[in-house]
Amino acid sequence: MDFVLEICDEYAFDKVWAHLVPLSAFAAQNSLPINPALVNASSAIPAVAGGVAASSKWAELVSFLPHPALPVQLATSAVYPSTPGALISAWPRDYVPRQLVSLTLLTLVGIHALYFIFAWLSYKFIFNHDMMRHPRFLKNQVKLEIQTSLKAFPFMTMLTLPWFQGEVMGYSRLYENVDDFGWLYLFVSIPFFFLFTDYGVYWVHRVLHHPLLYKTIHKPHHKWIIPTPFSSHAFHPVDGYLQSVPYHLFIFIFPLHRIVYLSLFVFVNFWSIFIHDSDMITGHPLESIINGPAHHTLHHLYFTVNYGQYFTWADKFGGSYRQPESSLDPALDLKPLESAPTPTQVKAQKSQ
Repeated sequence: MDFVLEICDEYAFDKVWAHLVPLSAFAAQNSLPINPALVNASSAIPAVAGGVAASSKWAELVSFLPHPALPVQLATSAVYPSTPGALISAWPRDYVPRQLVSLTLLTLVGIHALYFIFAWLSYKFIFNHDMMRHPRFLKNQVKLEIQTSLKAFPFMTMLTLPWFQGEVMGYSRLYENVDDFGWLYLFVSIPFFFLFTDYGVYWVHRVLHHPLLYKTIHKPHHKWIIPTPFSSHAFHPVDGYLQSVPYHLFIFIFPLHRIVYLSLFVFVNFWSIFIHDSDMITGHPLESIINGPAHHTLHHLYFTVNYGQYFTWADKFGGSYRQPESSLDPALDLKPLESAPTPTQVKAQKSQ
């Protein structure tokens, strides 16, 4: 997230924050000298003769906000560079309140975008829509899944925010220069990330099935017996957060390239959506290794099997593995419905 915030600051947020919390508002409040070149025509407070900013309603409002210590000579400060024509914010990039607000916005926009893009694509092109006729498919289920997800996102964001803030403040072990650890470690760190997080998610997921936690925290996700891709994030907020902890924890323990981490984080969300398509295609070569949609479909059907996220090894080690078989396919329950006569056919038969 530190990389994303850096890019957004460079190309958008610096300007946004300069308009929302302009430096000139605090210069006027404290009667500090300010270089008119720091304030352009788009500023909330235009510069006036003598270099002291005039007052405005917006300036008066934001002047009550907290801010870092203002330098006496605003125009020569390294924190507030005197770039001709630039509009400067009193909240610099390293100011924690600004970072928290920016991260909250980025996280909310990002999770909504990932959810609706990937879930819609999976629902449109992969999900078997015949499963919506399954006896255990709820009325208006897709709508309910989306509503549950949207309600969970803000709370999950607040719970996750400290991890992202820690990244931005440099407490994680994310790195930028490949030469710091070499290309070999870069490639090895990827499967290591999957193994570490898979095992972590396995135990978090399994603990959430304990009776003391299941009814309150995890059961809301298991109301989707026949899940669709939109159920992938339809969690209780604490449930969704706890299952994400291993991904955040990894980078505070082990070094990981920041671009690799961002890519893996996107993939994690994609995979979560992918395994919720009720698919029971069996017989592929990696079936006993990869915990795919068929495995997770069995988890939603039988609850206490296949807790893993990517691989089957943790379930096999923990005694909770169940092999997908074509005889377990929930689509088989659709056949009686397909063979049953329609209401029109029944009416026609009675009239004969």
